[in-house]
Amino acid sequence: MIVDEPIRGSFAYLEQPGLFGMSGVDQLRLFIDGRLPAPPLTHLSGLVVEEAAAGTSTWSIPASAWWQTAAGVFAGGTLGFVADAALAGAVFTTLPKSMALLSSDLSINFLEPASLSSERLTATGTVIHVGRRQGLSEARVEDARGALLAHATSRCVLQPLPFDPPEPPEAFPPVQPPRFDTPDPYVRPVKGEVVPQAIWNETSGLDLVQLWHKGERPLSPNCSLLGLRFVDATEGSVTLAMPASLWFCTGFGTFYGGALVALADTAINSAVTTTLPPGTSFGTLDLKVNFLRPVTPDGRELVARATVEQRGRTIAVTTCRLDDADGKRVAMATGSAMISPDRPWPVPGSDTETGRGS
Repeated sequence: MIVDEPIRGSFAYLEQPGLFGMSGVDQLRLFIDGRLPAPPLTHLSGLVVEEAAAGTSTWSIPASAWWQTAAGVFAGGTLGFVADAALAGAVFTTLPKSMALLSSDLSINFLEPASLSSERLTATGTVIHVGRRQGLSEARVEDARGALLAHATSRCVLQPLPFDPPEPPEAFPPVQPPRFDTPDPYVRPVKGEVVPQAIWNETSGLDLVQLWHKGERPLSPNCSLLGLRFVDATEGSVTLAMPASLWFCTGFGTFYGGALVALADTAINSAVTTTLPPGTSFGTLDLKVNFLRPVTPDGRELVARATVEQRGRTIAVTTCRLDDADGKRVAMATGSAMISPDRPWPVPGSDTETGRGS
Protein backbone atom coordinates (compact mmCIF):
# COMPACT_ATOMS: atom_id res chain seq x y z
CA MET A 1 0.00 0.00 0.00
CA ILE A 2 1.00 3.63 -0.52
CA VAL A 3 1.09 4.33 3.21
CA ASP A 4 3.73 1.62 3.60
CA GLU A 5 6.15 3.53 1.36
CA PRO A 6 8.75 5.98 2.73
CA ILE A 7 7.08 9.35 3.12
CA ARG A 8 7.72 12.31 0.86
CA GLY A 9 7.78 15.93 1.92
CA SER A 10 9.05 17.92 4.88
CA PHE A 11 7.81 19.30 8.16
CA ALA A 12 8.53 22.98 7.68
CA TYR A 13 7.76 24.01 11.25
CA LEU A 14 10.14 21.47 12.73
CA GLU A 15 12.89 22.66 10.40
CA GLN A 16 12.09 26.38 10.81
CA PRO A 17 10.61 27.01 14.30
CA GLY A 18 11.01 30.72 13.59
CA LEU A 19 7.82 30.42 11.50
CA PHE A 20 5.88 30.50 14.77
CA GLY A 21 7.17 34.04 15.22
CA MET A 22 5.13 35.17 12.19
CA SER A 23 1.41 35.86 11.88
CA GLY A 24 -0.77 33.04 10.61
CA VAL A 25 -1.58 34.69 7.30
CA ASP A 26 2.10 35.37 6.59
CA GLN A 27 2.89 31.71 7.26
CA LEU A 28 0.29 30.52 4.75
CA ARG A 29 1.52 32.97 2.12
CA LEU A 30 4.97 31.38 2.29
CA PHE A 31 3.42 28.04 1.27
CA ILE A 32 1.46 29.74 -1.53
CA ASP A 33 4.62 31.39 -2.85
CA GLY A 34 6.53 28.10 -2.83
CA ARG A 35 8.98 29.24 -0.15
CA LEU A 36 8.30 26.35 2.20
CA PRO A 37 8.50 22.64 1.34
CA ALA A 38 5.28 20.67 0.89
CA PRO A 39 4.31 18.28 3.71
CA PRO A 40 3.62 14.56 3.16
CA LEU A 41 -0.14 15.25 3.03
CA THR A 42 0.33 17.31 -0.15
CA HIS A 43 2.41 14.62 -1.83
CA LEU A 44 -0.23 12.01 -0.95
CA SER A 45 -3.39 13.85 -2.00
CA GLY A 46 -2.40 17.02 -3.85
CA LEU A 47 -3.96 19.23 -1.14
CA VAL A 48 -2.62 22.81 -1.44
CA VAL A 49 -3.43 26.26 -0.12
CA GLU A 50 -4.28 28.64 -2.97
CA GLU A 51 -5.24 31.89 -1.27
CA ALA A 52 -4.97 33.43 2.19
CA ALA A 53 -6.07 36.81 3.52
CA ALA A 54 -7.24 38.02 6.91
CA GLY A 55 -10.27 35.89 7.79
CA THR A 56 -10.31 33.63 4.75
CA SER A 57 -8.35 30.82 3.10
CA THR A 58 -8.84 28.67 0.02
CA TRP A 59 -7.57 25.09 -0.38
CA SER A 60 -8.05 22.54 -3.14
CA ILE A 61 -7.37 18.98 -4.24
CA PRO A 62 -7.58 17.46 -7.72
CA ALA A 63 -10.65 15.27 -8.28
CA SER A 64 -8.38 12.27 -8.63
CA ALA A 65 -9.71 8.83 -9.53
CA TRP A 66 -8.15 7.67 -6.26
CA TRP A 67 -11.13 9.20 -4.42
CA GLN A 68 -13.68 6.93 -6.14
CA THR A 69 -15.76 4.65 -3.96
CA ALA A 70 -16.90 1.19 -4.99
CA ALA A 71 -19.91 2.93 -6.54
CA GLY A 72 -17.72 5.10 -8.77
CA VAL A 73 -18.53 8.45 -7.17
CA PHE A 74 -16.73 10.27 -4.34
CA ALA A 75 -17.62 9.75 -0.69
CA GLY A 76 -18.75 12.76 1.29
CA GLY A 77 -15.59 12.37 3.34
CA THR A 78 -13.60 13.53 0.32
CA LEU A 79 -15.36 16.89 0.52
CA GLY A 80 -14.73 16.91 4.27
CA PHE A 81 -11.07 16.16 3.60
CA VAL A 82 -10.56 19.43 1.73
CA ALA A 83 -13.05 21.43 3.85
CA ASP A 84 -11.13 20.79 7.08
CA ALA A 85 -8.08 22.65 5.77
CA ALA A 86 -10.12 25.67 4.67
CA LEU A 87 -12.04 25.85 7.95
CA ALA A 88 -8.95 25.75 10.16
CA GLY A 89 -7.00 27.86 7.67
CA ALA A 90 -9.52 30.70 7.84
CA VAL A 91 -9.15 30.96 11.61
CA PHE A 92 -5.38 30.51 11.30
CA THR A 93 -5.15 33.68 9.16
CA THR A 94 -6.35 35.73 12.14
CA LEU A 95 -3.72 34.47 14.57
CA PRO A 96 -0.91 36.71 15.77
CA LYS A 97 2.56 35.28 16.23
CA SER A 98 3.14 32.69 18.97
CA MET A 99 -0.43 31.36 18.79
CA ALA A 100 -1.70 27.93 17.75
CA LEU A 101 -5.07 26.32 17.13
CA LEU A 102 -6.67 22.89 17.42
CA SER A 103 -9.78 21.84 15.49
CA SER A 104 -12.55 20.88 17.90
CA ASP A 105 -15.25 19.75 15.48
CA LEU A 106 -16.40 19.75 11.88
CA SER A 107 -19.96 19.60 10.55
CA ILE A 108 -20.70 19.28 6.86
CA ASN A 109 -23.90 19.13 4.82
CA PHE A 110 -23.66 17.51 1.40
CA LEU A 111 -25.60 19.10 -1.45
CA GLU A 112 -24.26 17.48 -4.63
CA PRO A 113 -21.86 14.56 -5.07
CA ALA A 114 -18.41 14.92 -6.54
CA SER A 115 -16.88 12.66 -9.18
CA LEU A 116 -14.12 12.66 -11.77
CA SER A 117 -16.12 15.21 -13.75
CA SER A 118 -15.67 17.69 -10.86
CA GLU A 119 -12.03 18.15 -12.05
CA ARG A 120 -10.98 20.00 -8.88
CA LEU A 121 -12.51 20.35 -5.42
CA THR A 122 -12.03 23.79 -3.89
CA ALA A 123 -12.95 24.80 -0.34
CA THR A 124 -13.08 28.45 0.69
CA GLY A 125 -13.21 29.06 4.41
CA THR A 126 -14.42 32.27 6.06
CA VAL A 127 -14.24 33.34 9.68
CA ILE A 128 -17.55 33.76 11.48
CA HIS A 129 -16.11 34.84 14.83
CA VAL A 130 -12.72 34.76 16.55
CA GLY A 131 -12.40 35.43 20.26
CA ARG A 132 -9.65 35.03 22.80
CA ARG A 133 -10.13 31.27 23.24
CA GLN A 134 -12.00 30.00 20.19
CA GLY A 135 -12.80 30.66 16.55
CA LEU A 136 -15.77 29.71 14.38
CA SER A 137 -15.62 29.36 10.60
CA GLU A 138 -17.63 28.14 7.64
CA ALA A 139 -16.61 26.81 4.23
CA ARG A 140 -18.08 26.25 0.80
CA VAL A 141 -16.83 23.33 -1.27
CA GLU A 142 -17.21 23.75 -5.03
CA ASP A 143 -16.17 21.92 -8.18
CA ALA A 144 -14.24 23.36 -11.12
CA ARG A 145 -17.44 24.81 -12.60
CA GLY A 146 -18.37 26.59 -9.38
CA ALA A 147 -21.20 24.21 -8.42
CA LEU A 148 -21.75 24.16 -4.65
CA LEU A 149 -21.15 20.62 -3.41
CA ALA A 150 -21.15 21.06 0.37
CA HIS A 151 -21.30 23.57 3.20
CA ALA A 152 -19.28 23.07 6.39
CA THR A 153 -18.72 24.72 9.76
CA SER A 154 -16.07 24.24 12.43
CA ARG A 155 -14.90 25.35 15.86
CA CYS A 156 -11.21 25.80 16.66
CA VAL A 157 -9.64 26.17 20.08
CA LEU A 158 -6.94 28.87 20.31
CA GLN A 159 -4.01 28.73 22.66
CA PRO A 160 -0.62 30.40 23.11
CA LEU A 161 2.45 28.36 22.24
CA PRO A 162 4.12 26.67 25.22
CA PHE A 163 7.49 28.17 24.16
CA ASP A 164 8.92 31.44 22.88
CA PRO A 165 9.67 30.98 19.16
CA PRO A 166 12.96 32.24 17.75
CA GLU A 167 13.00 35.15 15.33
CA PRO A 168 12.01 34.08 11.80
CA PRO A 169 14.65 34.14 9.06
CA GLU A 170 15.03 37.41 7.19
CA ALA A 171 14.26 35.68 3.89
CA PHE A 172 12.81 32.41 2.61
CA PRO A 173 14.30 31.55 -0.78
CA PRO A 174 12.14 29.56 -3.19
CA VAL A 175 12.16 25.82 -2.53
CA GLN A 176 13.34 23.53 -5.29
CA PRO A 177 10.79 20.68 -5.51
CA PRO A 178 12.41 17.30 -4.84
CA ARG A 179 12.66 14.70 -7.59
CA PHE A 180 11.42 11.14 -7.15
CA ASP A 181 11.62 8.01 -9.26
CA THR A 182 7.82 7.72 -9.32
CA PRO A 183 4.99 10.28 -9.38
CA ASP A 184 3.28 11.37 -6.19
CA PRO A 185 0.57 8.90 -5.14
CA TYR A 186 -2.46 10.95 -6.24
CA VAL A 187 -1.26 11.12 -9.87
CA ARG A 188 -0.28 7.47 -10.21
CA PRO A 189 -2.41 4.87 -12.00
CA VAL A 190 -5.29 4.00 -9.71
CA LYS A 191 -5.44 0.77 -7.75
CA GLY A 192 -8.76 -0.61 -6.57
CA GLU A 193 -12.08 -1.57 -8.08
CA VAL A 194 -15.25 0.29 -8.97
CA VAL A 195 -17.91 -2.41 -8.70
CA PRO A 196 -19.86 -2.90 -11.96
CA GLN A 197 -23.56 -1.99 -11.85
CA ALA A 198 -24.56 -5.58 -12.60
CA ILE A 199 -22.93 -6.69 -9.33
CA TRP A 200 -24.79 -4.03 -7.33
CA ASN A 201 -28.04 -5.16 -8.97
CA GLU A 202 -27.68 -8.79 -7.92
CA THR A 203 -25.69 -8.62 -4.66
CA SER A 204 -26.72 -7.32 -1.23
CA GLY A 205 -24.60 -4.68 0.42
CA LEU A 206 -23.76 -7.00 3.31
CA ASP A 207 -22.48 -9.68 0.95
CA LEU A 208 -20.27 -7.14 -0.86
CA VAL A 209 -18.81 -5.71 2.35
CA GLN A 210 -18.08 -9.21 3.65
CA LEU A 211 -16.30 -10.02 0.37
CA TRP A 212 -14.08 -6.97 0.95
CA HIS A 213 -13.54 -8.08 4.53
CA LYS A 214 -12.46 -11.55 3.40
CA GLY A 215 -10.23 -10.14 0.66
CA GLU A 216 -12.28 -11.84 -2.03
CA ARG A 217 -12.95 -8.60 -3.94
CA PRO A 218 -10.50 -5.71 -4.47
CA LEU A 219 -11.08 -2.69 -2.27
CA SER A 220 -12.24 0.61 -3.78
CA PRO A 221 -9.68 3.24 -4.91
CA ASN A 222 -10.37 5.52 -1.93
CA CYS A 223 -9.75 2.65 0.50
CA SER A 224 -6.50 1.90 -1.31
CA LEU A 225 -5.36 5.54 -1.11
CA LEU A 226 -6.06 5.77 2.62
CA GLY A 227 -4.66 2.34 3.43
CA LEU A 228 -7.96 1.09 4.86
CA ARG A 229 -8.76 -2.51 5.70
CA PHE A 230 -11.97 -4.15 6.89
CA VAL A 231 -11.61 -5.62 10.37
CA ASP A 232 -15.20 -6.81 10.83
CA ALA A 233 -18.56 -6.56 9.06
CA THR A 234 -22.05 -7.61 10.13
CA GLU A 235 -25.44 -6.25 9.20
CA GLY A 236 -25.56 -2.64 10.39
CA SER A 237 -22.01 -2.57 11.74
CA VAL A 238 -18.52 -2.24 10.23
CA THR A 239 -15.05 -1.86 11.72
CA LEU A 240 -12.29 -0.31 9.61
CA ALA A 241 -8.61 0.24 10.37
CA MET A 242 -6.24 2.85 8.96
CA PRO A 243 -2.56 3.37 9.84
CA ALA A 244 -1.72 6.56 11.70
CA SER A 245 0.89 7.21 9.03
CA LEU A 246 3.17 10.21 8.62
CA TRP A 247 1.71 10.42 5.09
CA PHE A 248 -1.34 12.07 6.70
CA CYS A 249 0.70 14.77 8.45
CA THR A 250 0.78 18.53 7.88
CA GLY A 251 3.79 20.82 7.87
CA PHE A 252 3.51 20.94 11.67
CA GLY A 253 4.17 17.20 11.84
CA THR A 254 0.62 16.72 13.20
CA PHE A 255 -1.99 14.24 11.98
CA TYR A 256 -4.51 15.94 9.67
CA GLY A 257 -8.08 16.09 10.94
CA GLY A 258 -9.42 15.74 7.41
CA ALA A 259 -7.97 12.22 7.26
CA LEU A 260 -10.05 11.30 10.33
CA VAL A 261 -13.10 12.78 8.59
CA ALA A 262 -12.48 10.57 5.55
CA LEU A 263 -11.99 7.49 7.75
CA ALA A 264 -15.16 8.11 9.76
CA ASP A 265 -17.22 8.76 6.64
CA THR A 266 -16.00 5.58 4.94
CA ALA A 267 -16.83 3.50 8.02
CA ILE A 268 -20.30 5.08 8.26
CA ASN A 269 -20.99 4.55 4.55
CA SER A 270 -19.82 0.94 4.77
CA ALA A 271 -22.14 0.29 7.73
CA VAL A 272 -25.09 1.73 5.79
CA THR A 273 -24.13 -0.41 2.79
CA THR A 274 -24.51 -3.58 4.88
CA THR A 275 -28.24 -2.78 5.24
CA LEU A 276 -28.93 -2.42 1.50
CA PRO A 277 -30.74 -5.04 -0.57
CA PRO A 278 -29.59 -5.52 -4.19
CA GLY A 279 -30.26 -2.63 -6.57
CA THR A 280 -30.44 0.00 -3.81
CA SER A 281 -28.31 3.13 -3.44
CA PHE A 282 -27.99 5.93 -0.91
CA GLY A 283 -26.72 9.49 -0.64
CA THR A 284 -24.93 10.93 2.38
CA LEU A 285 -26.80 13.91 3.80
CA ASP A 286 -24.49 15.16 6.54
CA LEU A 287 -21.57 14.33 8.80
CA LYS A 288 -20.42 15.70 12.15
CA VAL A 289 -17.05 14.84 13.66
CA ASN A 290 -15.84 15.79 17.14
CA PHE A 291 -12.06 15.70 17.52
CA LEU A 292 -11.28 14.56 21.07
CA ARG A 293 -7.49 14.25 21.23
CA PRO A 294 -4.54 14.55 18.84
CA VAL A 295 -3.49 11.44 16.93
CA THR A 296 0.11 10.33 17.32
CA PRO A 297 1.45 9.48 13.82
CA ASP A 298 3.27 6.36 14.99
CA GLY A 299 2.20 4.10 12.12
CA ARG A 300 0.00 1.94 14.32
CA GLU A 301 -3.63 1.44 13.40
CA LEU A 302 -6.55 3.73 14.07
CA VAL A 303 -9.82 1.81 14.36
CA ALA A 304 -13.22 3.17 13.31
CA ARG A 305 -16.31 1.29 14.52
CA ALA A 306 -19.54 2.40 12.83
CA THR A 307 -23.04 1.25 13.79
CA VAL A 308 -26.35 2.04 12.10
CA GLU A 309 -28.46 3.31 14.99
CA GLN A 310 -31.67 3.84 13.03
CA ARG A 311 -32.58 2.49 9.60
CA GLY A 312 -35.94 3.53 8.23
CA ARG A 313 -37.26 3.13 4.72
CA THR A 314 -35.52 6.28 3.49
CA ILE A 315 -33.23 7.55 6.27
CA ALA A 316 -30.34 5.88 8.10
CA VAL A 317 -28.53 7.45 11.07
CA THR A 318 -25.11 6.04 11.95
CA THR A 319 -22.56 6.70 14.68
CA CYS A 320 -18.83 6.04 14.58
CA ARG A 321 -16.15 5.82 17.27
CA LEU A 322 -12.50 6.26 16.35
CA ASP A 323 -9.82 4.89 18.68
CA ASP A 324 -6.03 4.80 18.49
CA ALA A 325 -3.92 1.66 18.89
CA ASP A 326 -3.93 2.10 22.68
CA GLY A 327 -7.73 2.15 22.77
CA LYS A 328 -7.94 5.89 23.46
CA ARG A 329 -10.85 7.67 21.83
CA VAL A 330 -9.58 10.25 19.31
CA ALA A 331 -12.87 11.24 17.63
CA MET A 332 -16.58 10.54 17.41
CA ALA A 333 -18.83 11.02 14.40
CA THR A 334 -22.47 10.92 13.37
CA GLY A 335 -23.85 10.82 9.85
CA SER A 336 -27.19 10.44 8.11
CA ALA A 337 -28.00 9.09 4.67
CA MET A 338 -31.01 8.98 2.38
CA ILE A 339 -31.82 5.52 1.03
CA SER A 340 -33.11 5.15 -2.53
CA PRO A 341 -35.04 1.85 -2.54
CA ASP A 342 -34.85 -0.13 -5.77
CA ARG A 343 -32.69 2.55 -7.34
CA PRO A 344 -29.31 1.53 -8.80
CA TRP A 345 -26.13 3.48 -8.33
CA PRO A 346 -25.92 6.35 -10.85
CA VAL A 347 -23.42 6.65 -13.64
CA PRO A 348 -20.70 9.11 -12.48
CA GLY A 349 -20.94 12.38 -14.37
CA SER A 350 -24.55 11.84 -15.49
CA ASP A 351 -27.48 14.14 -14.77
CA THR A 352 -28.88 11.54 -12.38
CA GLU A 353 -25.72 11.27 -10.32
CA THR A 354 -26.84 11.36 -6.69
CA GLY A 355 -25.27 8.49 -4.80
CA ARG A 356 -22.24 8.25 -2.61
CA GLY A 357 -21.17 4.80 -1.58
CA SER A 358 -18.66 3.04 0.56
